[in-house]
Amino acid sequence: MSLTGTPFFLTSIALLIVAVVLPLGLWGRIAGPRPVRTVVRLLMLLFAQVTAITVVFVLVNNANNLYDTWGDLLGTDSHVQAAQDLGPDGMGGRKIKDEPKQIQHFRPADDPRMGPGVRMTDLQGRISGISGEVYVWLPPQYDDPAYRHTKFPVVELLPGYPGSAKAWFGSLHAGEQLRPLMQRGEIKPFILVSARTNLLTGADTGCVNIPGKVNADSWLTVDVRKMVIDNFRAGDKPDSWALAGYSAGAHCAAKLALSHPDRYRAAVAMSGYNDPALEPDSLAGKDPKLRVESNPMHILKAANAAGRPPRTALYVSGAAGDGYQAGIGLQQLAKRPTAVTVQQIPANAGGHTTAVWRNQVPEIFRWLGRQVRVAP
Repeated sequence: MSLTGTPFFLTSIALLIVAVVLPLGLWGRIAGPRPVRTVVRLLMLLFAQVTAITVVFVLVNNANNLYDTWGDLLGTDSHVQAAQDLGPDGMGGRKIKDEPKQIQHFRPADDPRMGPGVRMTDLQGRISGISGEVYVWLPPQYDDPAYRHTKFPVVELLPGYPGSAKAWFGSLHAGEQLRPLMQRGEIKPFILVSARTNLLTGADTGCVNIPGKVNADSWLTVDVRKMVIDNFRAGDKPDSWALAGYSAGAHCAAKLALSHPDRYRAAVAMSGYNDPALEPDSLAGKDPKLRVESNPMHILKAANAAGRPPRTALYVSGAAGDGYQAGIGLQQLAKRPTAVTVQQIPANAGGHTTAVWRNQVPEIFRWLGRQVRVAP
């Protein structure tokens, strides 16, 4: 039974009803010695508590797309087949232009809550050694004959931690919000891509490469990126690529864009942070060297000191104490051609929740439309 499916949700509701009715109907009718009656009553109360907690978990999980499968929740799935040392560029001495195309079979997304038009595939990352699902949403113009020769810009969408690759479509309703705006020409058409980021049990990878552990950076910036270019009319230049994330995904978006200006032109970071140690389960935050090297402020400082400030545009939004100061820190370091736009979110907007990030979707894509371009 699927963790996020309707049958499991209805089953949990039914069990909760039974758990409430049982004590009401049987409390005074339990026979036997007093110790036996006490134990049975305690078991009924425990059953009621467990079922109530289960219903709350299901509601929260389905609303926020935290865990996709039982394997994600219990840590029994394995998505890392290998984690070789791939070097500073995350390529392991290989070149993208020399790699054969990786043509994938796509099928409709397996969760109707993601809305229409989302398709999915199971990708085996040839460089990263990671396997996982990737969701792709095509803009309404993609099948329009007038655009048959157009290569579209792409935005990789990153959830928080824990988080599902479904979240941007299921909880933030990105496709449903953007489709009418793209149809009316209010927002540029983008291909939206969301790949699995929950790769290791009980750990946030911080979107870094750790030899022997995981190559999360290369998974997102090399394997997923190449697969999209191989299978769709997607631009293959940095000017056509961007990232967007919230919470831990915001940290990843800023970190990856600043680290790879040869692959991405822009990034959106909503309610994120610069120091990966602010996420207690972050692998990068627990490693003193990686903690520094994966901090977007350090990346920007190092690039500036080398005389190579990245041609990267960042849009950072957040409330005071929840992403805003991180954006100001980056903005103060930015030197042309780096550009950082900071948007403060009111403290009463809703906190660190999907409702806050969902409301920002149209605005961040308007901003992205000014940074990346459709490649004819």
